[in-house]
Amino acid sequence: MRVTDPDDQTPMRRAIALAGANLGRTGANPSVGCVIVKDGQVVGEGATGVGGRPHAEEVALGQAGERARGAVAYVTLEPCAERSSGAASCSARLAAAGVARVVVACTDASVLAAGRGLARLQAAGIRTDLGLLADEAGGLYTAYAPRSEAPPRR
Repeated sequence: MRVTDPDDQTPMRRAIALAGANLGRTGANPSVGCVIVKDGQVVGEGATGVGGRPHAEEVALGQAGERARGAVAYVTLEPCAERSSGAASCSARLAAAGVARVVVACTDASVLAAGRGLARLQAAGIRTDLGLLADEAGGLYTAYAPRSEAPPRR
């Protein structure tokens, strides 16, 4: 579903700015930004860490804590459905935190996401909206080479 609500643009632009700050510093992982909003207030935000971990959603959910329940998460790139490290995926973390809606700027062609992150959120009853400010966020991922093979099983 394409998002058109102008109230969604401010937090997504903040997520884009957060991701942009770590661009080129996240190793093979893309630099992602995440902002979590509840009742019109930012309750958590984060970007992919230097070297690629932690993921942006992890950082933002850590800040939000219980306030993530019923909130909206704005993410610049589709939340992962699987982690090469074996840790809980971002889509699983968002679902477990009880967010009500996830707004995503860009899809992720990586085998670790590729629509599976969005599908997991939808299966958990979370509303997902795709494409908000995709043109602005897309510039973050021009040099990103999505993983095309599944990680080895540990």
